[in-house]
Amino acid sequence: MDLERIRAKYEALSPSLTERSRRLWCATEAMDVGWGGIALVSRATGVSQATIWRGTHELKSGESLEPGRVRRSGGGRKSVVEKDPTLLRDVESLVEPTVSGHPESPLLWTSKSVRKLVAELRAMGHNISFRTVADVLRDAGYTLQSNRKAQEGRSHPDRDAQFRRINRTVRAFQRKAQPVISVDTKKKELIGNFRNAGREWRPKGSPELVKVHDFIIPEQGKAIPYGVYDLTRNAGYVSVGIDHDTASFAVRSIRRWWRLMGRPVYPKAKSLLITADSGGSNGAKLRLWKWELQRLADATGLSITVCHFPPGTSKWNKIEHRLFSYISANWRGRPLTSLVTIVNLIAATATETGLRVRAEIDTGKYPKGREVSDEQMAQIHLRPCRFHGDWNYTIQPARRGT
Repeated sequence: MDLERIRAKYEALSPSLTERSRRLWCATEAMDVGWGGIALVSRATGVSQATIWRGTHELKSGESLEPGRVRRSGGGRKSVVEKDPTLLRDVESLVEPTVSGHPESPLLWTSKSVRKLVAELRAMGHNISFRTVADVLRDAGYTLQSNRKAQEGRSHPDRDAQFRRINRTVRAFQRKAQPVISVDTKKKELIGNFRNAGREWRPKGSPELVKVHDFIIPEQGKAIPYGVYDLTRNAGYVSVGIDHDTASFAVRSIRRWWRLMGRPVYPKAKSLLITADSGGSNGAKLRLWKWELQRLADATGLSITVCHFPPGTSKWNKIEHRLFSYISANWRGRPLTSLVTIVNLIAATATETGLRVRAEIDTGKYPKGREVSDEQMAQIHLRPCRFHGDWNYTIQPARRGT
């Protein structure tokens, strides 16, 4: 009987069939049977008549797909994020302020249970189950983690409060369509044929040979990448300096970002928010940093607000895991033999989420030890915030710039 014969053949082939090959095989059997074949094959295999009919249409029309595909582009069930465009943003808004763990890891994790998240998301108008929330978190790079003991210095008692303040301030600026950037200096890199961590594809048995010892080559020096990351537009700018990592170099990099990338996309901006570490060339206690920001405010006419991350929390700065980690991944296993190589590798960094990076060489001189006098400090139009004015402050322009 045709029914039993088709069923036996289908059960033997089914484990190795893809979605498309299953449809086409059923259609072939139905066409072989002739009149009533679609209904017969449907009963034998459990595949719907509509699916088999679609298969016969593909066979008769000669319709084909790109190699390796089993359905047309855009086919299949839409993901919950596609059907609910604000879901991912709302999930991240609930998770982000309480994210725990090492932030430079490609995986982030949250201490909130998915059931608690579901309750909050439903209150925001999302019709969603806890299993779907778990899937959304997993797809976005989050995972649950258990505690692990580690030696760590004592954290500042206001650490979490400052994190929450930074999150609130960032959102307030973004709601007003004002630019928000995260800044920092990436690890300095020796220029030359030195070993760079990581691996890349090469012919078997022919690794690229590099120097045994990593000693600076005076005529080539070192590269100092200072990054500016636009949190709203997912775009980065890296100025690669060759002198010293000073506050003058840091603010000069921000100034160049504003001229090349910031002002063109924020032509009506009146203020700028900078999130930065508490130390280094953009340190919270650094006089030169504030003096140079005053000069930047005067030149641009922007009111500049700065929020510093508490001491010991620099890895929570967004630029670390949204820009620098991708740059490191892009040049892994590649000797940084010249400034041009470094700049090209940085500029070639891109992600599926749309990250794009611009990089330039800064040959300027930024000598160390530059002092800012009390008289100069008195000229800075600095307004500290009521909560930790040492970490949160605004510098107003003395005059309107261009």
